[in-house]
Amino acid sequence: MATQTTAAPRTITFTQVAIALQTLTLFAQAVSAGLLLSTSYGETVHGVGARVMYGATMLYVLAAILAWRPGGGSPRPILYSSGFLVLASVQVVLGIAHHPALHVPLGVLMFGLSVLDLGRVLFSAAGGGRQRRTA
Repeated sequence: MATQTTAAPRTITFTQVAIALQTLTLFAQAVSAGLLLSTSYGETVHGVGARVMYGATMLYVLAAILAWRPGGGSPRPILYSSGFLVLASVQVVLGIAHHPALHVPLGVLMFGLSVLDLGRVLFSAAGGGRQRRTA
């Protein structure tokens, strides 16, 4: 007797939303950095964006903890999200201290890592163990 496999319905998890929000806010910070250089209100926009980005990073830590503890998932995302929180803290300190030679490259690095992590979260959810067998 042949068995059929059907794809389980896709659901968006809190972790996926949190990492997507973090990646989006990091991109918005790059845009607001351009505004900082070209407009009078850019500093305000970049400062508000920094607070939102930091909050999104803290939300990602919370999502990683909640996915691990009650769901029995891997603790590895907690390491990733905590690393982002450390990088975000360093980024804030460098921004306040007006060290663009370190602040800008670190921002680019954070965005790149966040895109990679978002891809990891989305593709592991799409391919890993998401099929059900039906008889």
